[in-house]
Amino acid sequence: MPEPSVAVRPTLEAVAAHAGVSRSTVSRVINGGASVSPHVMARVEGAIEELGYVPNRAARTLVTRRTGNIAVMIAEPEGRVFSDPYFGLQIRGISKELDAHDLQLVLLLAEGAGDRERVDRYLSGGHIDGALAFSVHRDDPLPGIVRRLGLPTVYGGRPHWEPIPGEDALAYVDADNRGGAREAVRYLASQGRRQIAHIAGPLGLAAGIDRLDGYRDVLFDADPSLVAQGDFTDESGERAMAQLLDRHPGLDAVFVASDLMAKGALRTLHTRGRTVPHDVAVVGFDDLTSVSTSTDPPLTTVRQDIEGMGRTMARLLLRKLREQGSGTRTQGAVITATTLTRRGSA
Repeated sequence: MPEPSVAVRPTLEAVAAHAGVSRSTVSRVINGGASVSPHVMARVEGAIEELGYVPNRAARTLVTRRTGNIAVMIAEPEGRVFSDPYFGLQIRGISKELDAHDLQLVLLLAEGAGDRERVDRYLSGGHIDGALAFSVHRDDPLPGIVRRLGLPTVYGGRPHWEPIPGEDALAYVDADNRGGAREAVRYLASQGRRQIAHIAGPLGLAAGIDRLDGYRDVLFDADPSLVAQGDFTDESGERAMAQLLDRHPGLDAVFVASDLMAKGALRTLHTRGRTVPHDVAVVGFDDLTSVSTSTDPPLTTVRQDIEGMGRTMARLLLRKLREQGSGTRTQGAVITATTLTRRGSA
């Protein structure tokens, strides 16, 4: 009886021969592409794909001192992360980009002090090459941890803390939260709405601050009691809408700083007998289609490309990793555009 055939795993030398380049060139492409022209890189990557070559991660780690692991750190409770579609979209964008570069995503959730200590121990152990951090609230110790470790990091959302003097500018990716908020409020005003309220997000996050500032840019003389506080959950939107109706029974519009909070606000409006948009127009923020297209009526909202922002964060971090030891530095911010998506609620 013949022995079963065993598939021969392609070698680095086989990839080099197939691409018509040296073994060292293939190695440089696999380990980040330093000093390799785009034309040669494309040939090598094509050979890798055609032959089905899989790099030996253990050997590559010994050579490059890289683990191939990227941490995604989210400073929110586990229940919030897995129930809010925003986080799923952002992680999907990050994962797609890391997969394309044969890198492993490691998810680290940090809710309380005990979680921060665990994350600190893990990061200190040298298990990852870089980090992507988002939903980092004011006074959170996570930025201090990655700074102490010298860990390349990109933030999701505008950091609301100042870098230490002499330190490189913080790298981050965010949407135009303030501009999107202005567009939403101007739209409501253009529809003839005269008493426009706002349900703000948490003011420990830059997104909450910026969207509130955008509201105030347009309605700079609005009564402060037309603003109620939420925390980006639908339950908080429900409570905040009730507070606003108690204070201002005649309000005729509300700009809500997230789609989930807008979903909760719509529940309260229906319970209180207000028709939307006839009595009260509602505009959200995010355009989480699983939320905005399922509400009654469908939600007018400010769209941000959440998945695309995740991919951009990962690309920015990979650029920082490639630049290590080169003397160049990736700095500054990437701000993505927002657009108003009109549906039935306004």
